[in-house]
Amino acid sequence: MAAPRPGRVLVAEEEIRARVAELGRAITRDYAGTNPVLVGILQGAVPFVADLMRGLPIDLTVDFLRASSYGAGTSSSGTVRIVADLSIDITGRHVLIVDDIIDTGLTLAALKRTLEARRPQSLRTCVLLDKTGRRETEVTLDYVGFTIPNVFVVGYGLDYDGLYRNLPHVAALDGI
Repeated sequence: MAAPRPGRVLVAEEEIRARVAELGRAITRDYAGTNPVLVGILQGAVPFVADLMRGLPIDLTVDFLRASSYGAGTSSSGTVRIVADLSIDITGRHVLIVDDIIDTGLTLAALKRTLEARRPQSLRTCVLLDKTGRRETEVTLDYVGFTIPNVFVVGYGLDYDGLYRNLPHVAALDGI
């Protein structure tokens, strides 16, 4: 059997660039004068965080944490672990979680609970991709790039077993 390969492009590079700029304008407006902390979720959100922060002409701080719920498979295990934590204190800060994708909602809900316990002044979420067809728990999303169908996707930071993060677009993964 052939290894899974990227197939149909769901979100083109140009669409991503335009939508990230729109999100940047909204976030700039909403966080003006607040010096927010962008909390990127490793590893998938790296390209999104990098592009988004370049579009934010406001004072901000960036930090990352790494959570795991997938392992090497294509579906969530249902258990969320924080593998690498923040390096800064977010108490009293305005915090924006920036993630690549939300599907079941379990990871983002767990991360929100973890970060809320650290008493930030505010906590919002920004996701590039919203896979509503997989939702298992309700999670409030403040900024959403695109809603996508219930297919496994790769590219623009999203991977399959470590592969395809470097694609400039988001594509369905064929062969799984």
